[in-house]
Formats: sequence, structure tokens, C-alpha cells
Amino acid sequence: MSSLTVRPVSSRRELKRFVKTPFAVHRDHPEWVPPLVLDRMQFLDRSRNPYFDHAEVELFIAERDGEPVGRISVQIDERWDEYRGGNDGQFGFFETIDDPEVANALLDTACEWLADRGRKKVYGPMDFTTNDEVGIQIEGFDIPPVILENCHQPYFQKLVEASGFTKAMDLLMWHLEMGRLKKGLEFHPAIHEAAQKSLDEHGITIRKMRRKDLPSEMAKFHEVYNEAWGDNWGFVPITRDEVEFHAKSLKLVLDEDWGMIAETADGTVAGAALTLPDINQVLTKMNGRVLPAGWLHFLRGRKKIDVVRILALGVKKDFQHTGVAAALYVRHMQTTRPDGVMTGEAGWILETNESMNRALEGMGGVVTKKFRVYEKEL
Repeated sequence: MSSLTVRPVSSRRELKRFVKTPFAVHRDHPEWVPPLVLDRMQFLDRSRNPYFDHAEVELFIAERDGEPVGRISVQIDERWDEYRGGNDGQFGFFETIDDPEVANALLDTACEWLADRGRKKVYGPMDFTTNDEVGIQIEGFDIPPVILENCHQPYFQKLVEASGFTKAMDLLMWHLEMGRLKKGLEFHPAIHEAAQKSLDEHGITIRKMRRKDLPSEMAKFHEVYNEAWGDNWGFVPITRDEVEFHAKSLKLVLDEDWGMIAETADGTVAGAALTLPDINQVLTKMNGRVLPAGWLHFLRGRKKIDVVRILALGVKKDFQHTGVAAALYVRHMQTTRPDGVMTGEAGWILETNESMNRALEGMGGVVTKKFRVYEKEL
């Protein structure tokens, strides 16, 4: 009989094996997009990623006869304890072949690791927090993933639930026809009215993020992000160091037209939006490698990207009834290409976030993918 082992990552060589495990798991998955191995190595580098400054993390690889068949992270985040309360842990980076033995071995290892450290409940997957890739995909399997989005086959849900995990929260991805204004298709009139109100009555303007002043611009985004999302389920405020770390990795992807700051006449920040070109359209041709031809694919392909992801759009509490959010929605539509072919995805949106879900519905959005975060008592 073949032998299954689950062991912790203990060297840089094994870390690279951890990073490349999804290449084996998804080798026959047509929609999966290979991540850049270099980027994932940097994200999981304990000396680089500031997440490790406030979290205890272990990474595990599952192997059968020496070949990788799955992986998982397990973590205890001090900031989760501080802001969410409870005595919880999280698992993430979950990948497995379609085999209950492998899935159970990984999930059981994660639960035992947390229980040994006194944790009472586990949530996941979170890679590492709700500010990163999160959830198991449960709908929309025939649609390619966009930037910073997980991609799973239907068996993942079956295996996780068979291992005793239950639903904690569903997250929605909304598909938007970003060129609809240029096609003569309007938003709901209330969105336009609210957007105009923010300009006429409150003197709020929306401008592009300035790439040359990116640290300062990301500080403004950080200010909005933590306040606007503070009450959301599972949210843990992101630190300034973490914002700067993520900004460095996204610098080549960021398009100034799609980074937006809403502010008053005196420069007070009211809201912000960070929308990213879907670089997955390029990554799918690079097979995780920058060399030898990866950069060539990147430079040629990025100009042809016709999909964006609205990663984050938020408004400070003092400005949430001034129409700023509506103005940011309208600006997104005005930023689309002249030919109107641009489409986008907005999310993840909590299923319980009625105001945001109704707004996206009012823009003609359609839910095309769902992701599920699970929980389990230990």
C-alpha cells in the first residue's frame, strides 16, 4: 500500500515544494492559473511578510510515496485575538487531491496543532487573513479566477464538509459589465443622484492614486480600509507594515487610473477604491516562472488585459451618507476603455452585507462565484 505522510516545512527547499504543490494538485484543472512562484516564496518568507510579526504559523505538506498531494497552513494570529475575541485559530493555503485520506490527514493535523496550543475553534481557509485569499470555492467553477482569488474544483467542498467543518460565512463575487455606460446602459438613477450629491453638496472630489507617491497614497488607503471594514465579520485591521508589503508586490500591477482617492476640498480623505487589472490573464501563460520568457509574456500581455477586479471600495464612517460610494461606482464606469469591452469582478462581499450587495445589484451586477469560509469546534 502507498504511504501517506504529513510533515512540517523546515527548509527553504521544502518551502518551494509547498509553494509548488498546487501545480501538482491542479495539473488537470483547466481554469486554474499558476501563481508566480517567486511572489509566493516572498509572501511566505518569515523575514519579509509582516504578518509573521504577530502570528505563529506552521506549514505542512502531504506526500504519498514522496510526491506532493496536498498542503495546509495553520496559524494563531494575535491581532485576531485582539480584535475578534475568542480563542480561535485559522487554517489556509489548503490544497488536496481528490482523496478523503489526504484531506482528513491535513485538516486533522491542523486541528491537532491548534488544540495542542489551547485553541477552541478553527476558521478557514484564510491565506492568512480575510485581507488575503480566503474561502473554498463552491460556485462558478467554469469561470477563470481573477487576481488574488482562490480557485477550487467541486470536490474541495465535499472533502472539507466530510471532515466535520460547517459553514461560517459565504462570500460573493459579482460580475459587472464595466462598459455598460458606454453601451447606453445606465445605473439605477439613485446611484447617479447620490454620486452627484457628493460633488454638489459636500465638495468631494475623486482623483487617481499617484504611483510616484505610492507610500503616501497607500497610507490614505490604509486609513480608509481599516475604518470602513472594521465592523465586517472576520475582519482584522491590517498594519501599516503589511500595507507597504502588499503595495510592493502590487506595484507592477497597479494602474493609476484604477486606484482612487475621494477627498474633501481641504484634503480630508473620505473614501478610497483599489481596483486591479486581472494579471491572471497574463500569468496563465507564464506557468509560475519569470524566466526565461515570463517577463516577455508579462510585458506583451498586460496591455491586452480586459478584466479588472474591484478589490476594495470603502468610505469612512463620517462620509457614508454623502454619496461617496456612489461617486466611486460611477468613476469606475467612466474609467473603462473607449470600446466598452472591459468587464470586472467585485468581491469578496459578505453575504450579510445587504447595502453593498444591493448597490452592486443596482449596477447590473450578477453573482457568478461563491466562496465559503468554514468553522469547526476543537
